[in-house]
Amino acid sequence: MFVFLSKFLPLFIYPLGLSCLLLIGAMIWRKKERLGFALILTAFFVLLVASNRWVSYSLAKSLEWRYLPEGEIPASEVIVLLGGGTDSAQYPRPGVELNGAGDRVFYAGSLYKEGKAQKILLSGGTITWSGSRTSTPAEDMAQVLEVMDVPQGALWLQSKSQNTYEDALYCAELLREKGVKKVILVTSAVHMPRAVKLFEHQGIEVIPAPTDFRVTQESLDQLRQPNLTEWVVMALPNVSYLSLTTTVLKEYIGMAVYSLRGWM
Repeated sequence: MFVFLSKFLPLFIYPLGLSCLLLIGAMIWRKKERLGFALILTAFFVLLVASNRWVSYSLAKSLEWRYLPEGEIPASEVIVLLGGGTDSAQYPRPGVELNGAGDRVFYAGSLYKEGKAQKILLSGGTITWSGSRTSTPAEDMAQVLEVMDVPQGALWLQSKSQNTYEDALYCAELLREKGVKKVILVTSAVHMPRAVKLFEHQGIEVIPAPTDFRVTQESLDQLRQPNLTEWVVMALPNVSYLSLTTTVLKEYIGMAVYSLRGWM
């Protein structure tokens, strides 16, 4: 039930869901003109701000740049790769596909080939109530890594977790069984702060290896000194910026809830 509520309730806090609630409120109280107008204006303001590039990139940078790579990633025994970068092989897909966070899988495979670790622990189970996958994320990532010529014997699969807390919990159990105390953790940069705290809370020493950065130095420079065309484009509402803002809010909400539950 917690997993379902953790996925469902925040939908009404994210900008799009919140705006819909405000508009529903405006319809309910349509006879109260001032209140209705205020609700509509607030919904418009929420969407306008959340879909602005300056806002979304500033919020994303506050998370993505916490664990910036400093030189070469040191070697460790195991690379832990968190799921979320693959879509399962469902018709009409020709096979497992990489989504926007697919850099995670590619980066973990690259680190393995560089000799940074001898094993890759793939973490990710299917959310039981969703019924939308024919295989687990861990199994999907294994297929992609095998295409990258990572041997099957180098892969450990953890297919029980349904959220990041369970990723850390079940991975830590497996790592302790194997006598591993230190890992290279691979996940999206925006997700790394929450993931690091959860794994450290389980007693695992973490070498962060973030990837899937949305905010780069070049994009920041462009924000600070845009030309007229860039300024107009960045100021207009954009669904990709709205999506990024929502992703960042998801992380902050997750950190707040996990902290209250004593998980990090």
